[in-house]
Amino acid sequence: MKTFFFAFLIIPAILLNACKQNNSTIKHDGIDQEDTLTIATEDILTSDVLTKEEQSKLKPADVLNRLKQGNIDFTKDNLTIRNTTERVRKASLGQYPKAVILSCLDSRVPVEDVFHSGIGNLFVARVAGNIINDDILGSMEYACKVSGAKLVLVLGHEYCGAIKSAIDGVKLGNITKLLEKINPAVISAKSTFKGETVSSNPLFVEAVCDENVKLSIQEIRNRSAILKEMESKGEILIVGGVYDMNSGRVEIFEPVK
Repeated sequence: MKTFFFAFLIIPAILLNACKQNNSTIKHDGIDQEDTLTIATEDILTSDVLTKEEQSKLKPADVLNRLKQGNIDFTKDNLTIRNTTERVRKASLGQYPKAVILSCLDSRVPVEDVFHSGIGNLFVARVAGNIINDDILGSMEYACKVSGAKLVLVLGHEYCGAIKSAIDGVKLGNITKLLEKINPAVISAKSTFKGETVSSNPLFVEAVCDENVKLSIQEIRNRSAILKEMESKGEILIVGGVYDMNSGRVEIFEPVK
């Protein structure tokens, strides 16, 4: 038992040490020598935490393009290994994220991973149905006006349980009030959708999801004078997107203002 416990402790240390070396090879004692892992230096992301100066030089369109490229990396599994310990230390001195993302609560949408991002890169607000309320707006205003984020992204996703519940008119505790904020999207989608407007129809659920993202963006512009002014001055972009559960791809779109 003691030998096993010692091996359990030492193997993670070997792995960590190997990740810091160029073309490092990991070999476990007692395991066939063919069981090796080689990690090239260029595949290790040592630092990607922005400084205030670097953040200030970013343009909103550049940030959007970075998120798009990060999502491509995610869908192709073209990911780098992050030196998380180093990033934690550097981010502790201050945070200067590129963007703020409003996502649904859904556990199947790991926002930072979806955009191939990490500690210190993104503000992430999460609430079922990616709806807008005063607290969310205040958080977005803080992210952009105070902390310098260049992009606001409302991120919906396929097969959203909150969307389905809103379509079904679910009444349950505080969930009822939350779903009321999605109802305008249900009503709007029903006015144009050709087909069964029920939660068992995935195409209708998708239509409501898209409409909900668009209406959330309208809410941001209508209810936040700060964000609307920043957008009009070109200081930020406010966009929407929908996450495909099957491919991991995010379709970015910007509703007409």
